Amino acid sequence: MRSSPGTHVWLAVIAITSLVIALSPAALDTYLLHRNSSNLHQLAHHPMRALLGSAFWIENPSDFLLYAVLFEVFHAPVERWLGTPKWLLTVATAHIAATLISQQVVLAAIQLHDVPRSMAHVVDIGVSYGLAASAGILTYRLPYPWRLCYLAAVVAFFLVPLATDRTYTDLGHAISLAIGLACHPLTRGAPAGGKPVDLERPPGAH
Repeated sequence: MRSSPGTHVWLAVIAITSLVIALSPAALDTYLLHRNSSNLHQLAHHPMRALLGSAFWIENPSDFLLYAVLFEVFHAPVERWLGTPKWLLTVATAHIAATLISQQVVLAAIQLHDVPRSMAHVVDIGVSYGLAASAGILTYRLPYPWRLCYLAAVVAFFLVPLATDRTYTDLGHAISLAIGLACHPLTRGAPAGGKPVDLERPPGAH
């Protein structure tokens, strides 16, 4: 936990908000989820709260244990590997960009009458965009040939739903994965292939 404090603070906040949802009446649950959504309505009226708040809630508290596992599998190794600032930059960029782009697509679909106007008020919360970004950048931590196998699996996991279901959330996941992969410059100087590198020790030194 000391080597990945951001991951575990984030997870602790989600545990608290999940407990609030689990213990609250249904009407309050609905209010809290809509208030902290990053849908078009909230982005138009409370953009900062929508972008920040949506990263700390999950819709189903029963999914918390699954997210805890995913945080340990993806976020914690990336934060430990790159350091908290670079990890946070990656996941924050993905969360914000994927949210804004996918919601802009929703807006265009509403204007073209492809989807109902109620789409501007749907619950849009969760931490999956950040997870997709961490899954993407984690590619560069793996040695060959495992890197290629992992990359193929991750790309298939996120792009197959986009091609078949074509939801706006699937689009956000694909964007987040692409951002994570595009953050390759942040990995320069970090150990690769699972082997620590002593950057202060000259080559050949013992």
